[in-house]
Amino acid sequence: MRDKIQTAIRLIYPSRCVSCGEMVEGDFGLCGTCWGETPFIGGLVCDGCGVPLPGVSDGTPIHCDVCLKMPRLWGQGRAAMLYRDNARRIVLGLKHADKQELAHPAGQWMARAAQPLLCENMIVAPVPLHRRRFLMRRYNQAALLGKVVAETLNLEFCPDLLQRPSVRGHMDGLKQEERFKKMQGAIRPHPRRLNQIAGRPVLLVDDVMTSGATLDAATRACIEARAREVNVLVLARVAKDA
Repeated sequence: MRDKIQTAIRLIYPSRCVSCGEMVEGDFGLCGTCWGETPFIGGLVCDGCGVPLPGVSDGTPIHCDVCLKMPRLWGQGRAAMLYRDNARRIVLGLKHADKQELAHPAGQWMARAAQPLLCENMIVAPVPLHRRRFLMRRYNQAALLGKVVAETLNLEFCPDLLQRPSVRGHMDGLKQEERFKKMQGAIRPHPRRLNQIAGRPVLLVDDVMTSGATLDAATRACIEARAREVNVLVLARVAKDA
């Protein structure tokens, strides 16, 4: 009976591409065209930020020039996609167009990219939004993604592990050093969640990594709360030359 009901539902409401709306075979999928226009990251990547690198992996961690010049405070980092083409449209749809349904497939793509980052007793936490932005947007896209990642990987999820007590404004047009300076002290651990951080590995989740300044601030907050280690996972990575 359940199979008949599901078949009837599919006839009335056929599955559609989460990006363009064209009909597809399964729920939460991309059509062939959108899949081809989505720059998923695979192969050799920087162990610090997840940007793709030329060559073939031999299992030895390797870092891009940016991470070699400015070592990351966190341990390892990965991204599911490059921030361009259809990946950019997906991120903007989730972030600014209230397309919260995109979090389901995006979180699953991220979970696949997260495999090298996983540790025993790991807790997943989103990069927090300031209360004012949360009220304006009504949701934190990083929390939506983090929830799917945690459920897919069977990890503990804590949406308010970290807090963002102040708004630092937009960072468009700022140089890398200016971005990091602006984010200093912008994020802190939730005082009621300190026992959930201490001694445990944390997987920080966000939608996009550009300079890494926001993730750096979130990592500092976790380290101050005595996290055992911190790794980062994003849906998309900005990369000029990739």
